[in-house]
Amino acid sequence: MADQGKSEALDITDELIAERRAAEPGQTPADMAPWMRPIVAGIDVMNLWVGRITCLMLVPIILVMVYEVVARKVFLAPTDFSFEYSRMLAGAMFMLGAGYALMRGVHIRADFLYRNWPRQTQATVDATLYLLFYFPAMLFFFWVSLDFTIKAWSTWERSMDTAMMAPLAPARTAMPVAAFFLFLQGISEFLTTLYAMNASRRRLFLRFLPVYVLILGLVFVMAFFPDALPFVSSGLSGLGAALGLDRIANEYIGLLMIAVMLFSIFVGFPISFTLIFLGFVFGAWGFSGKLTFYLQTFQFNATMLDDQLVAVPLFVFMGIMMEQAGLMERLFTSVQLMFSRTRGSLYVAVLFVSTIFAAATGIVGASVTILGIMAARTMNKSGYDVRLASGTITAGGTLGILIPPSIMLVVMGPVLEVPVTDLFAAAIMPGIMLAVLYMAYALVRCWINPNLGPILPPEDQPETSPYYFIEFTTVMAALVILCWLGGKGLTGGLTGLFPLSGLILPLAWVGVMVGVYTWAHRVRPFGFYYSDLWREFFLGLVPPTTLVAFALGAILLGWATPAEAAATGAFGAILLALGYRKLSLPKFYDALIKTLEISVLIMFLVAASNFFGAVFSRLGTPTMLTELLLGWDLNETMVLIIIMALIFLLGWPLEWVPIVLIIVPILIPALDQLGVNLTWFGILVAVNLQTAWLSPPVALSAYFLKGVVPEWDLKDIYFGMMQFMLIQLLGLILIFSFPQIALWLPAYIYGP
Repeated sequence: MADQGKSEALDITDELIAERRAAEPGQTPADMAPWMRPIVAGIDVMNLWVGRITCLMLVPIILVMVYEVVARKVFLAPTDFSFEYSRMLAGAMFMLGAGYALMRGVHIRADFLYRNWPRQTQATVDATLYLLFYFPAMLFFFWVSLDFTIKAWSTWERSMDTAMMAPLAPARTAMPVAAFFLFLQGISEFLTTLYAMNASRRRLFLRFLPVYVLILGLVFVMAFFPDALPFVSSGLSGLGAALGLDRIANEYIGLLMIAVMLFSIFVGFPISFTLIFLGFVFGAWGFSGKLTFYLQTFQFNATMLDDQLVAVPLFVFMGIMMEQAGLMERLFTSVQLMFSRTRGSLYVAVLFVSTIFAAATGIVGASVTILGIMAARTMNKSGYDVRLASGTITAGGTLGILIPPSIMLVVMGPVLEVPVTDLFAAAIMPGIMLAVLYMAYALVRCWINPNLGPILPPEDQPETSPYYFIEFTTVMAALVILCWLGGKGLTGGLTGLFPLSGLILPLAWVGVMVGVYTWAHRVRPFGFYYSDLWREFFLGLVPPTTLVAFALGAILLGWATPAEAAATGAFGAILLALGYRKLSLPKFYDALIKTLEISVLIMFLVAASNFFGAVFSRLGTPTMLTELLLGWDLNETMVLIIIMALIFLLGWPLEWVPIVLIIVPILIPALDQLGVNLTWFGILVAVNLQTAWLSPPVALSAYFLKGVVPEWDLKDIYFGMMQFMLIQLLGLILIFSFPQIALWLPAYIYGP
């Protein structure tokens, strides 16, 4: 059975977090140099408190957006302020939390090489890249954003895309403040890397520091005050001309920019800061330092005020609260008991639960970890095949990438310039198809070889009436009717019967189900009754499914924006946790902190990638690559096959965030020229990246599962994952060959 106590005590982290710090901020090693200790401790504690305060900004975001939904739908009185307040608070939250995220080690880095290096090598590389990339980037970022913010305050600039015309200066202030905290935290991180080195190497870095500060100051003056240096009258551009760099065409500068970016990412430095620095350098080299600085502030400001991205922290918080409510364990236990007399019942339970909670959490690391905790012990006890068991757990956990409301699809929408609602609708059928393929494969394997998934021992089977088949059939039929009524109610198919019929009829049917269950349980006619497992099944299934269905339905039907639906879902998740007596102030605050960490690593990288992409586009390289690709005279199918192969290979060393935000935008001009449907392409990318999660040896799903089931050999986990990777590739081929698998539902809802 599920080990509920263990799962509640586990710290569920996001799959993107490569190096989360376990040490308490402010604690420094006793043998660290006396002059370093107060600096490191003071900066860490300062950013700790900044994070603790910043995460509270999520509460007013939820309240404001829920109030807007209620005011607009119930009282027909939409507000003027909720849109502005929510996006500005969300933008300020991820910016101000960036220093805290760096202190906690949650900025994303591609560490598949980095993690295998000796600690001294890691420290040396980190220290070098902090000096080369980080400090120049943060210094430039601070200065440019400070000037941008001062102008907003002095002119009292207002937003022009809403009737409220809210002042922009308060939100923009978060940029220079965030850059300041990041710069200070960089000092702490740099000193920590020095401590990790041996004494001789540390002395070498310390001796070079004065020279470095002088060089950095000189570069800063050349960039922003070129007239102050008589020997370099034209600043950085003049220096580039003196070195002959101005003779290189911008398109080739862009190619070099991509090459340096990939090399830097593979070295393992946090990606966001690498992109910011490279954007500054190659933008100043290719066209203009001033224009580059303008692009940087514009892109960060645009990301902060992007109303679609407000949904990211809200959906993350919703998933964390649903996990804390313990509904996943309850549902898994009841489903495994329902099928206890069926071969492979635990495989069915794992895949059923993972499909339901993919829509609730969307976090692969959390899903795989909890599924491993819940299922592994019972699978071992029942003699299940380790390879097939590990394959179902890891494959089921990856469904969160695809099934909406997926965080990846929320981020991908603005990148593709496709409505998030279209991507959500397009992902539903492929997600269900993959879950069915997984389940069919596991059951067929058990049918061929019963030893792979034996029937549960009699002592683990539930007590049921002599008419268990009738129990099962009637319950499933009642669920189908409930789903039909709920769907009709959401789409307005019941509105013509009587007032509020779309709400009253589904609730009335639930009342009938509860009444029949209670009566049969008490009277037991002819010995028939409904066992207690059905109560657990409904308590585990109906609340999260209803919450996700209403949130997703509100998005797809246009009743609410993704952000509004996410806020309502987050509020509903809080109520669920309260109803199940799983919510306490410490747990609630822990959910806010985790939400801040995951949101910062995604949103800050979105902003940095947008800046990098703007510079890359301004250099003209995407146009050159499009012409080159089209010049091969390949048809649309061959181009897409090449792109899918590239994304599949990149999915091994990289996570979905840099691929979606850096690689995909480069490909969009060519796809536009070929007339590729970008909604379909987005689903292909999502399924492709889901496949990469199951591709050894880099796939993190294996390490998550190994961490909670140490008795399973990593080789067996790999073999299990690869079986389902082939099924995943089959699903990708089906969606590629039959685009209507993805495009039918959006066309049905929104029209061709």
